[in-house]
Amino acid sequence: MPDDDAARVAAEPDAAVAARAAAEEQSAFSHPPVDPDTTAAYGDHPDQVIDFYAPRGGEESAPFVIVLHGGAWRAAYDRRHITPFADFLARRGFAVANVEYRRGGSESGEGEGHDGSVAGRYPDTFDDIAAALDALPRLVRDALPQADARRTVITGHSAGGQLALWAAARHLLPEDAPWRTDRPAPLRGVVALAPIADFAVAEKLDVCAGAAVQLLGGEGQFAERQPYADPALLLPTGIATTLVQGRTDVVVPQAVAESYADAAAKAGEVVGFTLLDDVGHFPLIDPAADACAVVAEEIAQLGW
Repeated sequence: MPDDDAARVAAEPDAAVAARAAAEEQSAFSHPPVDPDTTAAYGDHPDQVIDFYAPRGGEESAPFVIVLHGGAWRAAYDRRHITPFADFLARRGFAVANVEYRRGGSESGEGEGHDGSVAGRYPDTFDDIAAALDALPRLVRDALPQADARRTVITGHSAGGQLALWAAARHLLPEDAPWRTDRPAPLRGVVALAPIADFAVAEKLDVCAGAAVQLLGGEGQFAERQPYADPALLLPTGIATTLVQGRTDVVVPQAVAESYADAAAKAGEVVGFTLLDDVGHFPLIDPAADACAVVAEEIAQLGW
């Protein structure tokens, strides 16, 4: 790879790479979950809920940040692991909504993968993101009156980054898509953190053990469903977008975000691309890491 950090990671022994990634993950997951100020349901399923965090400075009006957690769309990773990040943003003066959604293995059922090992639930995962975004304007008025909906930014990490990019591109979905909207989402912008933003590259690199393919139902349905889900095929959005990526990320490698940025450029859209030296996958949502402050600043540039 051409950049020095990525080349250095490639040259490191596998054990050293694994140790670096494990230490970052351990730090990000070391923070206790932070309870929200209030929670509201956007559907009947237990996973169809949104946690709300009021700005900690007592602001009467604040930019509104929608957070979509990652975890390869797998049930083992729910919204709790990103609550310290949601609280971090609230302490920075943002009004925050932390959205839960159905993931692979969220319910028992027939077929391999319902134990949580398979990523995603098609179409349920996308049903939930669409329903949550459509319900938020109504829910936030009661749950978080400090939120200024005119200054809404959506952010997501990893698989959540894919969902954030997808949510901003619903007006570009195929005409027969049930989630398609007739106009762009009312967003100031998108900040996608190490997103699984290009499914073709993610498949080639076997990102998160084939999670993108699993999300769409397996190899037999991947190509058919890709136009309905792959952010790299849903461009240009017309919505300000920034990608934040660690150069030493071995979970979702830099090449995935780079491919999305290249696709955006070919579609005539300029996408911001912030690359962080000596940063892997998890520091982007770790309040103890300097990278997390960079993320908050990227959100602020779009929201304030």
